[in-house]
Amino acid sequence: MVETAGTPEPDWVSTMADEVIERAGPGSRIVCASGLSPSGPIHLGNLREVMTPHLVADEIRRRGYECEHLISWDDYDRFRRVPAGVDPAWSEHIGKPLSAVPPPFGSPYDTWADHFKAPMIAALEELGVPFRGISQTAMYTSGAYRDQVLLAMRERATIDGILGRFRTKKKDAEDDDPDDDADVVHGAEYFPFKPYCGGCGRDDTTITAYDDDTTEMTYTCACGFSETVPLREFTRGKLVWKVDWPMRWSYEGVHFEPSGVDHSSPGSSYQVGGLIVDEVFGGRQPIGPMYAFVGITGQAKMSSSRGAVPTPGDALAILETPVLRWLFARRRPNQAIKVAFDAELHRLYDEWDALERKVAAGTAGGIETTGHVRAVSTAERELSRTPEPVSYRTLASVVDITAGDPAQLERILAGLGVTLDGARPRLDRVTQWVESYLPEDAHTRVRDEPDTDLLASLDEQDREAVAMLRDHLTDDWSLDGLTTLVYGVPKKQAGLPLDVKPTDELKAAQRRFFVVVYQLLVGADTGPRLPTLLLAAGPERVRHLLGG
Repeated sequence: MVETAGTPEPDWVSTMADEVIERAGPGSRIVCASGLSPSGPIHLGNLREVMTPHLVADEIRRRGYECEHLISWDDYDRFRRVPAGVDPAWSEHIGKPLSAVPPPFGSPYDTWADHFKAPMIAALEELGVPFRGISQTAMYTSGAYRDQVLLAMRERATIDGILGRFRTKKKDAEDDDPDDDADVVHGAEYFPFKPYCGGCGRDDTTITAYDDDTTEMTYTCACGFSETVPLREFTRGKLVWKVDWPMRWSYEGVHFEPSGVDHSSPGSSYQVGGLIVDEVFGGRQPIGPMYAFVGITGQAKMSSSRGAVPTPGDALAILETPVLRWLFARRRPNQAIKVAFDAELHRLYDEWDALERKVAAGTAGGIETTGHVRAVSTAERELSRTPEPVSYRTLASVVDITAGDPAQLERILAGLGVTLDGARPRLDRVTQWVESYLPEDAHTRVRDEPDTDLLASLDEQDREAVAMLRDHLTDDWSLDGLTTLVYGVPKKQAGLPLDVKPTDELKAAQRRFFVVVYQLLVGADTGPRLPTLLLAAGPERVRHLLGG
């Protein structure tokens, strides 16, 4: 268990690590696994497929055990569809292995698979996720799985019988098998292997004959090509998914591999795979908790086939590494996660900053402290953090109002007691968020010149309040000082001490005052927090706009 002060309760990561260590047994090399398909942009939802075993493997390594995290790149799967935004001409490659499809135009990579692997690999490096990547193209074409393929073909009747326990007359529309109908019998003998055609390179093939003794296999393709080849020498094809997955469990000795809801329902690949790995490959099904989907604010389950969706790289552009790790560490795998790309992101950061303060003060609970440790470090290293953090909400207002001008930013941050470098990397994340996700109508535009008509129309109470703000603006030019000032002006007008608890009447007076100031500064009834707005605009400009 992660070492923290006191005696923390075990979190879900520690509990699962206990189970995995017990399953592996003394002296075993422990293996946790993930699988990713580079069929298109690897979206943010797929990150749970990696982070769940990563966190468990990391905990196991923290305890001093040898533990490897494997990521199988399913780059030998068929190219099934052209993602939105890609030239429809790529449909000519449907049915080919992902590793044989050319990349999108302008890509520096050689293949479709490599093009979509690269951003995920970069994101995992930034997230502190060490892993051993396994290309399924390399494994199959090198003959590494030859014995397993031949075994599956010899035991095809057994596999067919297992699958038959779960088949329905009509294929379930929610079937999780990426090979579509590859493992469904249509009045012919069942074969668990799918060749890629020697003529067109696609998998629109049907095995018509197979000899167990000689391993001679005859197949035909929809393109008209046909050949007879010895399977013991043939490496241009793969096992269908529901056989391929349990084969890998056995081959790699996997102890832990979670799966999504679609893989965990009755009759799905995880349940079927447990029988196949036992009865065919002589292995053992790994511990495999179901994980819930990851969504973004305003959107439920993400699917890369539906068009542009956020990727881990997109999230890391606006979220610091520890905060994104914390999202996964603090929720059990079966709990849904929402990642906010809108203003809800500010609330997430408020929670994170509150946790950081509690940890620093030694007042965080055991599970809170453990989750924080998992977010900011791994068994191998400390992760990048902002040394002088400023509220994300405040930084967003400052960046927006100054349009990211470095000199202005430096001036305002100095007023907050931090430096440009000290505010990074959070400052860079905030800048990206403001540029990419802040709605156009939410941007703050500070007036260049005073609204003389509005100033002239103010009644005596409002004129007095504006004058008090203007005259005492630089008494304490800091976020705390300005906060005390703007909330204190209505109190002083009412003859109340600054530390008085606000009544409904006082709150109404403060709201009225705030609206007047917002109208004078930005021409709207609301805006960023008023102290932040004042700080960002600067004392000279504020005085000018307040009629000074």
